[in-house]
Amino acid sequence: MAAVCVDNDYFEVGDDGRLTLIPGQQGLRQILYFKTPGSYTFKKADYPWLARVRVRVQAGGGGAAGARASANQLVAQPGGSGGGYSERLIDVSALGATESIVVGDGGDAGTPTVDGGAGGGSSFGGLCTALGGNGGQAVMTSGAVPVCYSGTSGPLAGVGDWSMGGGPGGGSLRLDGGQGQSGEGGDAHLGHRGWQRASTGPGGAGRGFGSGAAGALARDGDSVNGNTGSAGIVIVELYG
Repeated sequence: MAAVCVDNDYFEVGDDGRLTLIPGQQGLRQILYFKTPGSYTFKKADYPWLARVRVRVQAGGGGAAGARASANQLVAQPGGSGGGYSERLIDVSALGATESIVVGDGGDAGTPTVDGGAGGGSSFGGLCTALGGNGGQAVMTSGAVPVCYSGTSGPLAGVGDWSMGGGPGGGSLRLDGGQGQSGEGGDAHLGHRGWQRASTGPGGAGRGFGSGAAGALARDGDSVNGNTGSAGIVIVELYG
């Protein structure tokens, strides 16, 4: 008669004689990515083998202001800050029957005299949350004398086993009516900052997820809009 050896670290024989997997011993089995800003619902009953989830939550980055300059003058604006990031490992027993997932959008681009918008927060229920980045403000007015402005503060940490705020947006400066530099965007844990400008145009958009946009620069009668921050993401790793 043939014999079968079973590794009892991973399998067990139930009272009914069936060979089954031991819950929680199979490791990572599936990863869910929520990349589009909006709201979703996670139902643990859809995964009857689920033992725990590892949640990674990245909030949206801040947008940046636009700029408008008079003839022979210059305007350069600070960048928006990056969104916060949080992680948490959650046992299935701590999950509700459903958990709401929110993916924060990037902050809006400001028009030539309007601040950039704040990035949206991202979350997995109330168990893991991250705060959106702050928008860069239209603080510099048209002129030709030297001036500099502070950068944009990043958001505070949210909720999780470990959490961090987003990186600050860079400050801007003007040397005279023709030379200056806008502020770079803020970094995020899952994204890279938008690049700053020394010529007329919107600052660079953030790359990846949750990074802030750089500020706009305008000179000699130019008028430009700002740029948008990068949207966030929620990643849910399912362990069986």
